Amino acid sequence: MSPLLDAQGFAEIIPVSRETLARLEAYTELLTRWSARINLIGRDTIADLWRRHILDSAQLSAFVPSPAHSMIDLGSGAGLPGLVLAILGVPGVELVEADSRKCAFLREAVRITETDAVIRPCRIEAVPRHPVDVVTARACAPLDRLLGLAEPFLGAGSECLFLKGRSVEEELTLARKHGQWRRHSAKAVSDPRGSFFACNRVAREPRHG
Repeated sequence: MSPLLDAQGFAEIIPVSRETLARLEAYTELLTRWSARINLIGRDTIADLWRRHILDSAQLSAFVPSPAHSMIDLGSGAGLPGLVLAILGVPGVELVEADSRKCAFLREAVRITETDAVIRPCRIEAVPRHPVDVVTARACAPLDRLLGLAEPFLGAGSECLFLKGRSVEEELTLARKHGQWRRHSAKAVSDPRGSFFACNRVAREPRHG
């Protein structure tokens, strides 16, 4: 098992400015405090929060296409991965979350980190249709359902960045009903077991004719 990761260890893997690291530290402190009261992250993951949640989310930054001007995070929960990516500098991030207590956390997290992110306190299906450059999600739903939820936000050049684990191959098989997709995958740098990839990037195949 990998040793526990702290803020400095994170910064050695994902280089960030001192200011950005301080904002991430403020976020993790808030996340730890609030997780004692409401179900934001598993209590058994708090000890290795920087690896299991911050690094797990931050590794997606390498897959965000450039330039990207808008992102929507479906079922954002504790702000993973959307708020972490916004703190890292991804612009135009929307955090969709229906749970009122989690929305209260997100508002406070956005405030203390001085992050320019928009919170949409509603079910995903209630968000008005609009295309974005990137759709993200983590532990939100199986891939076949997730692609359906993402559909209203996909434009011609949109990308989907979904954190997935061991079940991804089975989920991809079930997701074929949503059309042809091109997959790019990368092995997770955050998985302490080093097994399978956690990042699955799917993009619409161009249609011919």
